[in-house]
Amino acid sequence: MKHPFLIGQNIYIRSLREDDLEGNYIQWLNDSEVCKYNSHHTFPYSEGSAEAYIKSTFNSQNALVLAIVLQENDLHIGNVALQNIDFVSRSAEFAILIGEKDYWGKGYSKEAALLVLSHGFMELNLHRIYCGTSIENIPMQRLAIYLGMIEEGRKREALFKHGRYIDTIEYSVLKDEFVKRLGN
Repeated sequence: MKHPFLIGQNIYIRSLREDDLEGNYIQWLNDSEVCKYNSHHTFPYSEGSAEAYIKSTFNSQNALVLAIVLQENDLHIGNVALQNIDFVSRSAEFAILIGEKDYWGKGYSKEAALLVLSHGFMELNLHRIYCGTSIENIPMQRLAIYLGMIEEGRKREALFKHGRYIDTIEYSVLKDEFVKRLGN
């Protein structure tokens, strides 16, 4: 493991690094299948854009953007984030992307999400973590429910993707709900 920040059973989470540009990171955001349900893949993602983004995460006080890495081989398979952190309202937006398609459906998103939400609630003292996703993104909806998130509502035609407007579903979980979920 190279500089782990949070350690799970099969993965560890670490800061993004400039050497992540040497892997498939840039390709993930240029892959229409990987970006099928998110706002990426609208403009080509370049090495310069990726490098600037990674550097912007180094000292951010309102976003915690991290790499998801397999313990067995140190392969960077995705990113996970708490972003738009509001320390007054004690809330943050959760986001996750598994870019390496060979690792979809293997539970790595669940493991990464539990680590990051636990950190958000227990170390950052957040009160509420929320996310939004396309009504077509069933895996993300399942993950939100797995995390104990409650559907708060829909934003009608909030996402333009594949030539049409799509509703998004908003979810959130409060600290006490998440702690209770962990106890089950």
